[in-house]
Amino acid sequence: MIIREHLLNEALRLPVNDIEYHMGQQLAALLPDKVCVHGGESLFSVEEYALAGLCTMELETSVYSDIMTIWQGQNHAATDSNMQTLRMAGIVPITTWSKKGLMERARNAWFVVNWQEHDLNVIVMNWGETFTKAYHYWILADSKAIAEDFLVAVCEYNAEIRGEILVFDGGCWRKDRDLFQELQNAALDGLVLHGTLKEDILSDLEQFFTSHDLYDRFRIPWKRGILFVGPPGNGKTYAIKGLINALHRPCLYVKSFKTDFGTDEENIQRVFNRARKSSPCILVLEDLDALITPQNRAFILNELDGFAANAGVVTLATTNHPERLDPAILDRPSRFDRKYPFAIPELPERLDAVMAEQVAVLREQMISTANAGTEAVESSDDSNPLSAWARMMSAARRSGS
Repeated sequence: MIIREHLLNEALRLPVNDIEYHMGQQLAALLPDKVCVHGGESLFSVEEYALAGLCTMELETSVYSDIMTIWQGQNHAATDSNMQTLRMAGIVPITTWSKKGLMERARNAWFVVNWQEHDLNVIVMNWGETFTKAYHYWILADSKAIAEDFLVAVCEYNAEIRGEILVFDGGCWRKDRDLFQELQNAALDGLVLHGTLKEDILSDLEQFFTSHDLYDRFRIPWKRGILFVGPPGNGKTYAIKGLINALHRPCLYVKSFKTDFGTDEENIQRVFNRARKSSPCILVLEDLDALITPQNRAFILNELDGFAANAGVVTLATTNHPERLDPAILDRPSRFDRKYPFAIPELPERLDAVMAEQVAVLREQMISTANAGTEAVESSDDSNPLSAWARMMSAARRSGS
């Protein structure tokens, strides 16, 4: 006799290779009028989907559910240690937190879900050793079509990147809304680069994202690899921020492939698989020379131009030390077909950068003064600080040329 209340407990007592089959068999016997869809897709987080108001759900009261509660910390950001805790517990880390900074996620639970007037049962389970947790779910519905449509809807919603940057660190992804808001202040107008470099990069990417049909017509893979090369402090990072802000495309940022569990190969595969699901998108690999090691080099090469398609993915990387990069990465066009040099700026460019910064500061001072009721100063007046600064910078530029 199958007792629903004991189903999860009994399954978790079995050898790990027997759990999936046992659960499928028992659910079929418990709910013979339902169709079951079973899987392990990491984007299937029905809790996140319900929090967005796209379905309703409640715990099946007759079954004990194992719920894990994580505190995010006082900075209201998903910390790396919390993300690792969730991953080690076998929980897909999605970062919707309560006002108290808490997040609840089920490790082993039975949910009753209502979606588009359909009643479904969703069981989620995690098992295995600490660093090799297996995540599985069973969706039971009146028809296979309903179950599959629900699965697709949940995964598509969680795959979208909305008002956030997707950051990979500690072996898992987290959605960083604070970083996204920070990028809103990064404008290419405030970036001074040599010649038309800034305009060339922006134009290249804009044309790429609007040329999908053209690539298909000529049977050219619709992907792009871009490498910013140059010493530190010359605008590479700021250029990336400005481009992300200007292009309005989903951004995935990789901090490290290293983790206390798993391998670089698994993490690299996880990164590129997620990018493919989010395309068209921008995948940022900052300090590429530090991310690549002799051990993971072959895996990265395979993901960049192997059998798996990277359609719509722009891999945007930076390096301060191109001499440390393997020629197979640096010189082969199919991996990074655009390389932009960020050289030490010449004197006119430095002056332009200082001018732009100081003009912005002085303008804010003048606006504050005007708002305080102080008599405005005409721009042609010699006492105007903006005019005086412009004359000084112009003289410096002439003396340096």
